[in-house]
Amino acid sequence: MANNLLYSLARPLLFAMEPETAHHFALPALRGLCNLGLGGLISKPAADVRTVMGVHFPNPVGLAAGLDKDGAYIDGLAALGFGSIEIGTVTPRAQPGNPQPRMFRLPKAEAIINRMGFNNGGVEAFVNNVQSSRFYQEKQGVLGLNIGKNADTPIERAAEDYLHCLQKVYPYASYVTVNISSPNTKNLRQLQGAGELDSLLSQLKDAQQRLADQHKRYVPVALKIAPDIDAEQIKTIADTLLRHKIDGVIATNTTITRDAVQGLPHAEEAGGLSGKPVFELSNRVIRALKAELGEELPIIGVGGIFSGEDAVAKIQAGASLVQLYSGLIYQGPALIKECAAALHNVRSY
Repeated sequence: MANNLLYSLARPLLFAMEPETAHHFALPALRGLCNLGLGGLISKPAADVRTVMGVHFPNPVGLAAGLDKDGAYIDGLAALGFGSIEIGTVTPRAQPGNPQPRMFRLPKAEAIINRMGFNNGGVEAFVNNVQSSRFYQEKQGVLGLNIGKNADTPIERAAEDYLHCLQKVYPYASYVTVNISSPNTKNLRQLQGAGELDSLLSQLKDAQQRLADQHKRYVPVALKIAPDIDAEQIKTIADTLLRHKIDGVIATNTTITRDAVQGLPHAEEAGGLSGKPVFELSNRVIRALKAELGEELPIIGVGGIFSGEDAVAKIQAGASLVQLYSGLIYQGPALIKECAAALHNVRSY
């Protein structure tokens, strides 16, 4: 009840602000509340442990990457009751991202368009933030660290950026996500092609094995893919994931399609579309992946989850876990507990 009340009071204020301004207001406010000891007012999901990629998730509802790109707000986000928190995307060097404005709400479609462009303070600052968090220091839960490439790194050298970030974040991660599916870094999605993906995953797998030996600890690696891929591309990606023994796949990132929002204000803005319009697109990819992967490799489902029923649909499509982002913006933190409750007796089909 407190979750609903607090957000119902805050949402009109937040939605009166520009989206990026609201973002930079809400996260420090959440951190401040938790520093004051008010995190206990937030009603959290019951324990419902799921073991996926060899990692024990306290409940199946996680935070998707993008909300906390630098890992500056881990402790505040942890207070909301997520079963996992994924932060990033981080790049080797700090970069400002794309020019503002670069985030737009489409309330009639319960959607968001963003073209942030991996704005972040670089992997060194990112790791320092992780190490400074109580969440990491006290091993409070599952922390996913999401890695990418710098905008000015030629696509032919993209693997160097991913390998650099993997080495830096590996000791601190519960799992690492390799983001090759953002539409906001030029040519990035080219890495989903057969040859490029095969080369990248081969190098990442070799590095993962070396790092596991070095740190005496195996950290799973998951690949995050786009919803804008056809059946043949899905099969190619699935085959490549299995061949290189990658640990998981996150489906999906934002879409570049605009069919569901035509005619709405901001619909023609460049960037990735998230929220309700991506729900069925991501479910289609999840179902197709599941048909190819079977039980050999788990899927984390993300995209357009706005209710417990939506979360169940992701699991029914073939996901083992779900992640929230845009639904959290529109529905508030109560969505976390609602989804966790709906999934309490639901396992991957």
